[in-house]
Amino acid sequence: MAKSSDQLLAYIREGRTMTQGEKLKLIISLSVPSILAQLSATVMFFIDAAMVGHLGARATAAIGLVESTTWLMGGLGSAANMGFSVQVAHFIGANDFEAARRVLRQALVCCLLWSLMLSLGCIAIHAHLPYWLGGSADIAHDASMYFMLIGVCGIFFQMSGLAGSMLKCSGNMKIPSILNIGMCIMDVCFNYLFIYVLDMGVMGAALGTGMAELITAGLMLYFLIVRSPMLSLKGHPGSFRPREDTVRTAFKIGAPMGLQHLLMGGAQIVSTIIVAPLGTVAIAANSLAITVESLCYMPGYGIAEAATTLVGQGIGAGQRLLTRSFACMSVGLGIAVMTVMGVLMGIFAPELMAVMSPVDDIIAQGATALRIEAWAEPMFAASIVANGVFIGAADTLKPAVMSLTSMWGVRLTLAAFLAPRYGLRGVWTAMAIELTFRGLIFLFRLFRGNWQKKNAVHRN
Repeated sequence: MAKSSDQLLAYIREGRTMTQGEKLKLIISLSVPSILAQLSATVMFFIDAAMVGHLGARATAAIGLVESTTWLMGGLGSAANMGFSVQVAHFIGANDFEAARRVLRQALVCCLLWSLMLSLGCIAIHAHLPYWLGGSADIAHDASMYFMLIGVCGIFFQMSGLAGSMLKCSGNMKIPSILNIGMCIMDVCFNYLFIYVLDMGVMGAALGTGMAELITAGLMLYFLIVRSPMLSLKGHPGSFRPREDTVRTAFKIGAPMGLQHLLMGGAQIVSTIIVAPLGTVAIAANSLAITVESLCYMPGYGIAEAATTLVGQGIGAGQRLLTRSFACMSVGLGIAVMTVMGVLMGIFAPELMAVMSPVDDIIAQGATALRIEAWAEPMFAASIVANGVFIGAADTLKPAVMSLTSMWGVRLTLAAFLAPRYGLRGVWTAMAIELTFRGLIFLFRLFRGNWQKKNAVHRN
């Protein structure tokens, strides 16, 4: 009789043997809901960008200018979430659900405070940011207002991400995925209302996203705190006061990820500064091409989330060989899926860009960039999923150093050299070379197995 994913996850905690087919089934069953959610999020951004894109190149450039900084803020929030979620995955793997709930209570307080700090930071810098990034006066106002509104709504993004991450680490991929798909639908509806019906333009795009995130955060927290069989706090009273050992462990796991997001986000900002002198059309083409490319790599992030769950629970259960098997199979699946996606992106690049913008020059430059990037997708997949493996093992410092070395030492150096000579093509050529290099070094670390020397989180 076919076994459900819940039964197979129980096998990990119980130390039972699994066949290769059962392992693959479990990886796929956990990956598919997450992939669908990631793809729906990408489609949301795709539609958002297309809505704004049809307002003209200036509106697209305004959002594109601050986009990398909004990713940076989101990455810092995600790092805090994972610092606590990995601990929960380890405790669940060890069948210690009460310890997992203790971590959850503290996570809710710490991550809320962290998100408030990030939002205040966005408010403080929003007026100056477009000029720091090299933007011109004609797009600065829209760019700054968009960034401020997205920053304020970051509180909803943080809490939704924390709840979703906790549910996924418990093995529940379906509820977060369904809710994230619902968020995408709501975002499109709210954006249509604010951008077109209320004629709010770029600010309408930010408000639409914020409303969708608010509703999703409320639902996600409900399913975590009230409905989750493993993590529900209903009927399980306890202190929400942060404890030193829990926060210290979260910092140990999350700080390298936060530093990585900070410096990687900084590198994206530098990349934006490199692109900015190429003109409004190049900024718009670069931004829209990045959105289109995310159709390729979001499945990789979905598989990476499944890998984090399986590796985290496997380490918590003390199943070393099973954990390694899950890691290698997940990376192989990610490479296969993203290779196919890269081929499709290369073939249909002009058509995909035409959906995003009616401007011929933007379509032409964006399609060229996408076809360059298509060659890097297999190794990009390797780095994405392998990083998910390392996160599940609470091994975050060395992968962060590897990513930063690759980004700053390879991509930005090449982009600064190639951009003045080849324009946007040069920037994307540098990106493709760097992603291939990053994938290779991540594969080397994965197969060496040093990441398995990390120990499961100690009981609180």
